[in-house]
Amino acid sequence: MPGLLIIAHAPLASSLKAVASHAFPECSARLEALDVGPEMAPEQIEAQARELLARVRRPEALIFTDVFGATPCNVAQKLADGVQVKVVAGVNVPMLWRSLCYADESLDALVARAMAGATQGVMQVSTARPQNQTYKPGAHDQDHRHHQQ
Repeated sequence: MPGLLIIAHAPLASSLKAVASHAFPECSARLEALDVGPEMAPEQIEAQARELLARVRRPEALIFTDVFGATPCNVAQKLADGVQVKVVAGVNVPMLWRSLCYADESLDALVARAMAGATQGVMQVSTARPQNQTYKPGAHDQDHRHHQQ
């Protein structure tokens, strides 16, 4: 069961951890978050990330970051070895929840589940337009309940 670490621009990491803990209260022991503030030096971020990674690593861990190429991702890449610690950028709630649902899978399977959750969880949502039916009381309403049919 790999541990999970979220490294993202403040306050996204802690917010995602809160959302995860809301839906999966039992996940708190295997999930940590590091909010990266604009005042933080990369060395400070890396030191804190290493400490948090040590808490969740069992011996494997998956690190989520918000944006590829930004400081959180660059720090995460320094922590990853590609075997027992892997990084996935572009974290979102469906990705995180999918990872928690399949927490007992191997690290490679968890990476695949996270990626699938991220892409399948993003969709355009639209509502159907109203049918523009007007109310017409009529003789066909035998119960006088004014059903639209």
